[in-house]
Amino acid sequence: MARSVSTRRKLFFTLAAWSVAFLIFFPVLWTILTSFKTEASAVASPPELFSADWTLQNYADVWARSDYPRFFMNSVIISIGSTVLGLLIAIPAAWSMAFVPGNKTKDLLMWMLSTKMMPAAAVLIPMYLIFQKTGLFDTRTGLVLALMLMNLPVIIWMLYTYFKEIPGEILEAARMDGASLKNEVLYILTPMAVPGIASTMLLNIILAWNEAFWTITLTTVNAAPLSAFIASFSAPQGLFYAKLSAASTMAIAPILIMGWFGQKQLVRGLTFGAVK
Repeated sequence: MARSVSTRRKLFFTLAAWSVAFLIFFPVLWTILTSFKTEASAVASPPELFSADWTLQNYADVWARSDYPRFFMNSVIISIGSTVLGLLIAIPAAWSMAFVPGNKTKDLLMWMLSTKMMPAAAVLIPMYLIFQKTGLFDTRTGLVLALMLMNLPVIIWMLYTYFKEIPGEILEAARMDGASLKNEVLYILTPMAVPGIASTMLLNIILAWNEAFWTITLTTVNAAPLSAFIASFSAPQGLFYAKLSAASTMAIAPILIMGWFGQKQLVRGLTFGAVK
């Protein structure tokens, strides 16, 4: 009887998980399917999930109208650059909080996390003016710095969680053997935390890649990433849903593929330390 109840419960949670996953993924699926429809089929009423008029013309039009490789390279440079720069700052910060904590370490961590709760619009005007005055507006360097600072609390929190799982005795043994602070971080701590650093990097690349508010606000042409590429297909004449869906699919395809192949690392990063 106990086994029967356990099986039912397992089946229930499995079905519930798949249902939630489908609901979350359905807008993405709808976008991908719409990208292969004609404009007439895309706005048909009632809506059609599958259309008889499949076409690749939307992708051809999007490719011909815009410089997709330039937008793509901007997204790659901005997302990877902001993540690598964030890691260079966050690894020493997380090390000090995990292994040399002070009286206010927990308060500092909570304060950093609370900054993510502030609405982006609250600092829009100061950020815009700073970027204009310093010459960082519409530059890759400016977006790398902006996205690094915005995602830095997440990077530090994730690395702090990983570092707390590493036994402090290993670092003490390294110090007794004469390891300097630099060697301790570079040759002892970092290699042991490679899985955590990898999953942190993956998650923050996804966060930077998907950022739309700041990448559209702080760029015009030169440093515009794929989020601006999607926004450019909103015309004054109206929304061309099929072409907009094709542009969206081209923008999200690289990160979907990367997320699919790195899902184990991503899940491990999000759940690390949750189960003892």
